[in-house]
Amino acid sequence: MTPGDELLFCALGGSGEIGMNVNLYGCRGKWLMVDLGMTFGAAEYPGTELVFADLEFIEDRRDDLLGIVLTHAHEDHIGAVPYFAEELGVPLYATPFTARLVHAKLEEAGLVGKVKLKVIDHLDRFDLGPFGITYVPLAHSIAEGNALLIDTPHGRIFHTGDWKLDDEPLIGTPTTAEELTAIGDEGVLALVCDSTNVFNPEGAGSEGEVRRGLMEEVARHKGRRVLVTTFASNVARLQTLAEVATACGRRLCVAGRSLDRIIQTAQASGYLKDLPHIIDPQSAMRLPRGEVMFVATGGQGEPRAALARITEGNHDIALDAGDVVLFSSRQIPGNEIAIGRIQNRLAEKGVTIITDRQSMIHVSGHPGRPDLTALYGWLRPQILVPVHGEVRHMREQARLGADCGIPAQVFQKNGDLVRLAPGKPGKFGEVRAGRLVLDGDIISPANGQAMVMRRRLAHNGMLVVVVGPGKQAQVAGIGLPLEEDYEAFREEAEEDVVTALSRLKGANARDRDAVVEAARLAARRAAQRWSGKKPQVQVMVVD
Repeated sequence: MTPGDELLFCALGGSGEIGMNVNLYGCRGKWLMVDLGMTFGAAEYPGTELVFADLEFIEDRRDDLLGIVLTHAHEDHIGAVPYFAEELGVPLYATPFTARLVHAKLEEAGLVGKVKLKVIDHLDRFDLGPFGITYVPLAHSIAEGNALLIDTPHGRIFHTGDWKLDDEPLIGTPTTAEELTAIGDEGVLALVCDSTNVFNPEGAGSEGEVRRGLMEEVARHKGRRVLVTTFASNVARLQTLAEVATACGRRLCVAGRSLDRIIQTAQASGYLKDLPHIIDPQSAMRLPRGEVMFVATGGQGEPRAALARITEGNHDIALDAGDVVLFSSRQIPGNEIAIGRIQNRLAEKGVTIITDRQSMIHVSGHPGRPDLTALYGWLRPQILVPVHGEVRHMREQARLGADCGIPAQVFQKNGDLVRLAPGKPGKFGEVRAGRLVLDGDIISPANGQAMVMRRRLAHNGMLVVVVGPGKQAQVAGIGLPLEEDYEAFREEAEEDVVTALSRLKGANARDRDAVVEAARLAARRAAQRWSGKKPQVQVMVVD
């Protein structure tokens, strides 16, 4: 597993899933990590908040790890930094806006001074062992989205990060088609490319189009309160919303801590300099309805975000019948139920809901098919490695690349070891790749004993059996669907346990393990008989 005179690629996260991006490149005994992201907890991991890639493979080789290069500041690319960077013990590299957000994370975790953070300010090439790295600005839904051009002894890698094509990005200056063509003229061995939007037959669209769409939409609702919810990290969208509010004669009010943090970071990085004065919610609510525009977090249905609290009536901002909420964001897969819950609450209040399906108020930050085919034509890579997508996305991008004439396509998933050069590119081995979860204050295996037990408890409930002196028993059920039958069930279950214990003879009657197992089986069978459930059973023997 130590790279020889060859070029290797291995994803530990983000291949076969959307989010949690962690990519490794290996060459001449050394490894380079690109991004260190996470994703948010899901129903399959009850009680958890964050999900991380299992980094055991590279943790065991940390002496050969040269550094972690961050493409941009979205959580699925930097969110795991405060949890693993100190242990990995290598420097972080980032452009200024990303570096400021990472520094804030390190500060919150008490890691400033313990983790080296190196800011690449002028996009100059820097070298890490056999890797020469240059940031290549590309448009995305956050400031300073970047690809990486990675020079190696075996050829150049173009690692896209998250990207799209945008003729009017509003924030930042993406690399031009001519500049990308020049990179292709010099030769690109492999394109490691975002697959998220490969099924979209249209291009990603422009922030300039969104600005015009939002301007028209807000102008339509004279005399009504307007609230816009969007991704806090989309600095270009925040710039647009500020311009829209000013043009429509509305004062701007921002609700959400993540919005406050992004605005401060953006202004410190030279963006959002012309932002109008932001008023507080109390002042905004005193203004006539048509003279205020709110920007709030929570468009993905997050229960603690500003929009959720507004719909629940426990926020200083209140919305009433006739007011308007614009969802200037796309629905992230997996959030449909949470978003629907928020929108139903708004509808119940008589609030008008407008999404990107009704109006041009959002565009994606990821490439559609026309964007992908254009990039293929400019770079002309020898190898295409789809990443950042579910299996269906990556398979489809591999097919698209083949149709566009890319000579080789390498399909891989988390944990696959891929040799890019020399020789024919392809998978040649596997390493451990799994998931970890943040469970309270502890990082633990996503499929460890605690999580397996929690899933079982959620599905089947639990019984507690206390066996006392004289082989008497008490049974308590938790989460069983018995309701008015509970007392009758409990009495019968206790009788069954006592009967089962009375059948133990000789040494078994004195064997604690035998007593526990007899009580467990009797109680569980009673629960199954009464409820159809097979609950988890905990037996305590009191001497």
